[in-house]
Amino acid sequence: MTRLAGKVAVVTGASPNIGGVLARGLAAEGARVVCTDISREVAEDCARRITDAGGEAVAVVGDVTDPAHATEVVDEAERRWGRVDVLVNNAVLFNQKGLLDMPLEQYRRQVDVILTGAFLVTRAVAERMIAAGSGGSVINVLSTAAWQGQPGNIGYSTAKSGLINFTRSAAMELAEHGIRVNGFTPTATQPEDPELVAEVGRLGRLPGRFPMDFTGQFPMRRLPTPTDYVGTVVFLASDDAAMITGSNITVDGGATAKYWPWAPHAS
Repeated sequence: MTRLAGKVAVVTGASPNIGGVLARGLAAEGARVVCTDISREVAEDCARRITDAGGEAVAVVGDVTDPAHATEVVDEAERRWGRVDVLVNNAVLFNQKGLLDMPLEQYRRQVDVILTGAFLVTRAVAERMIAAGSGGSVINVLSTAAWQGQPGNIGYSTAKSGLINFTRSAAMELAEHGIRVNGFTPTATQPEDPELVAEVGRLGRLPGRFPMDFTGQFPMRRLPTPTDYVGTVVFLASDDAAMITGSNITVDGGATAKYWPWAPHAS
């Protein structure tokens, strides 16, 4: 499969869950991939999985909130392959706390990673795309928590929601340069990686101050896995989406479309 043959992609937050699977999916379609993460082990593992499968990839370690890291990422892409065509902004910091118990500095850090990280890396990539005159595609990983009110997850929900209009605003600013900026909305995701499955198990009903019933409230019969997202991201990265910008594609099994009192699997 070669829908992305000749393209160079950057994926931030290349964990074995969503980011890493997206990186491998882009590579499987012919893209050469820069795998970035704050964890050296995570970034290098992502790149190694791609090369082991016969693709081309490189790991770049750093913090997306550091402007120097954003520059380093695009420098490495250009040094190796001469260009940058695709950016997937997936870097995230999970810290489930609410309005009343989230320390200010933790809130700032979470928003900084998700929202400022997307700003910095998008700007660095866009500057190179503009200089090259080649256009490109930026894909911001959102969340169903960006569109709905989730209690007990204030920093994540706020930052992901901010990415919605960051996507629209950046899309309008970069349209004249042939750079498309779109959102992609996943939802609660069942990991596929064996180590992650062993760690988190199967998503179901989670107790706590704000209990979550993922499977019981989900319209379809199973939660999505990261592989379910690959086709959408490949499409947005490809020339097939040449006239799609400032938009969003939701892959959530109907979760955000569901009328709130309906219990899909009630006996």
